[in-house]
Amino acid sequence: MHLPADKAECRRRFASDCPSRDLFDQIADKWTMMVLTVLDDGPLRFNAIRRGLEGVTQKALTQCLRRLERNGLVERRVLATSPVAVEYAITPLGRSLQPPFRALYRWTREAMPEVEAARVAFDARAT
Repeated sequence: MHLPADKAECRRRFASDCPSRDLFDQIADKWTMMVLTVLDDGPLRFNAIRRGLEGVTQKALTQCLRRLERNGLVERRVLATSPVAVEYAITPLGRSLQPPFRALYRWTREAMPEVEAARVAFDARAT
């Protein structure tokens, strides 16, 4: 993948060939944020992660974990057990996302009353 000739233009317009768009898509995904939160206390196996994410499908979780691994945010380790098992852990790069994720989560909790009021007002105008 190549960078646009003008990096400033990439930032200004979110150019379609800007590599940051793919990464932003990954980290802004709801399952990504939740997977990294579930893994915060340490490595877990796939089914343990899934149990911590109500509503996630096996396919969605598999895709999310693969993208996280590809982007260097999660590490997949094969355990030499019988039967063979796999566990996932946050990498140092993935851990660097946790402070902004915590700030965003805190913002959602604090802003929720205002968001709910805006929703009620919008719905009242729409009817």
